[in-house]
Formats: sequence, structure tokens, C-alpha cells
Amino acid sequence: MKTTAEQPQPLPEIPRKRYFAIGEVSDLCAVKPHVLRYWEQEFPQLKPIKRRGNRRYYQIDDVLMVRHIRSLLYEQGFTIGGARQRLKDQPRVERPKLAIPATPTLNHDATPAPQSRKRQELQDIRSELERLLQRWPV
Repeated sequence: MKTTAEQPQPLPEIPRKRYFAIGEVSDLCAVKPHVLRYWEQEFPQLKPIKRRGNRRYYQIDDVLMVRHIRSLLYEQGFTIGGARQRLKDQPRVERPKLAIPATPTLNHDATPAPQSRKRQELQDIRSELERLLQRWPV
């Protein structure tokens, strides 16, 4: 039986942001940055965006994947190879669910957005959903 000192601390809530730096992901997932860089090499599912100077930018689905990998390795006791195989063989429904941020509350006093802006927002949402489906097909 574990004592309270051995029980894992709950991970902090993931803020509603589009991109996270490696240090933020490190804090959110309780994993050191050098471990995240290593996991990128070991797990093909983990692919942060790299921008200027090879700076890594993680998205919400990357953060959820890091938490899932962390759980497999640290809590469930898998080896790197075992966790990699588990992610590969796992039915798609068992993969981490993506947290879709709630839509902001509408200000009913404000004038409605022009139709073209609404259409562009819907196209952006559709593009993001298609990108996510490519990453984890149904």
C-alpha cells in the first residue's frame, strides 16, 4: 500500500492556449525538458511544431499525448518499447481524448460578426479538426 508521500501529485489543469513552449509542457506534465526531447525521438505520435531556431511548440493534443506516455511509463510500468507498442496497437478510441476549449461566451450587446468572418472561423475550425483526424484517424 502506498503512503501519501508516494502517491502521485495531480497534474495541473491545461490552460486554454494554442501553443505551449517546452518549459510549459514540462511543468504541465511533470517531466523534465530533456525527457520530452528524448520522447520525441522514441514516440512517433509526439511531433511538436518546430519554428525559428528549432524552438518547439506543443499543441494541446501533444500535451495530452505526453501525459498519456507519462502514465504508461511512470504509473503503469511500461518500458519505452512496451509503451511505444501499446500506443501503436491501442484501439483509437482509447487514445487520449482531445480537450476542445469551450467557445467564449457571446456578448449579446455587441454587434454580430460579419458573415465572412463567421465563415472564416468555421473554415479554421474545420481545418483544425481535419488536422486532428489525420493525426488520430477514427
